[in-house]
Amino acid sequence: MKTIYENLEYLKKHVDNKEAKEIVKDLEHNFKLLRTKSGLSQLLNKKKLAKIVRNVEYEQELEALQVELIKLQNWVYDNKQRVMIIFEGRDAAGKGGAIKRFIQYLNPRKFRVAALPKPTEVETGQFYFQRYFKHLPDPGEIVFFDRSWYNRAIVEPVYGFCTPEQYEKFMKQVPEIEHSLIDDGIILIKFWFSISKETQQKRFKERMSNPLKHWKLSPVDQKAQEMWEEITFYKEEMFSKTHTGYAPWIIVDSNDKKRARLESIRYVLSQIPYEGREDAKINLHHDPDIVERYHRRTHQEKG
Repeated sequence: MKTIYENLEYLKKHVDNKEAKEIVKDLEHNFKLLRTKSGLSQLLNKKKLAKIVRNVEYEQELEALQVELIKLQNWVYDNKQRVMIIFEGRDAAGKGGAIKRFIQYLNPRKFRVAALPKPTEVETGQFYFQRYFKHLPDPGEIVFFDRSWYNRAIVEPVYGFCTPEQYEKFMKQVPEIEHSLIDDGIILIKFWFSISKETQQKRFKERMSNPLKHWKLSPVDQKAQEMWEEITFYKEEMFSKTHTGYAPWIIVDSNDKKRARLESIRYVLSQIPYEGREDAKINLHHDPDIVERYHRRTHQEKG
């Protein structure tokens, strides 16, 4: 009895119809994906073939991009560069999941993730940026900020965690602060992960129904849907006052989390001139339908 692969080889040699050849080609591609460890595991778990194929293709693409991230990290370290990547967005927008894929295979000695808790009593009396300055990248290091000083642009005024005067002072200071950091040589990338109200609601429901994700829910999360319009107002104010030529906001459509992860990684790789980039075995040009620079006149509300 012939194996599936022997039958495929036979079909490749004897099928003349163009449409049939394309079908055989697709079958061969799908079988190759199913032969991977991940593909076989998902097949045994009775997942649908189309979903298995999508998942394995995503995993392979992600791995190829992560190889490039390792090369980028080595270049940053060898050249004593300082890289700071900010991840902002609404609750459940996928910031943490994206960071996890960025750092998955990086050398832990050459990067840090800064996810600051609620400020202490002492910190509330300090210069607002002071506690964030402690986490700026050292030479040869990449720092990923899971939320940042932009808490004061949206979260704090929406939920009453700062005064109007503190908010106004921040909005005036932050462009100057970022200009100073960039002028000092720091490579700064600012991501806004954008989702729709419907996607956010769906993800909150998933968190509530999955005991492994209960820790992700907070009182602020539970009010996010109620405060949607208020958050939108402050988000637009933030963009209008802190989107600059030297520190632009990069909008990531995160309604599809996997695409958002791939394209945000691709964007970072395309922005930093690391050694070996020209030898990449994967496309490093980000999809402009997923990742785009904020434009005041053309930006439409996504999340």
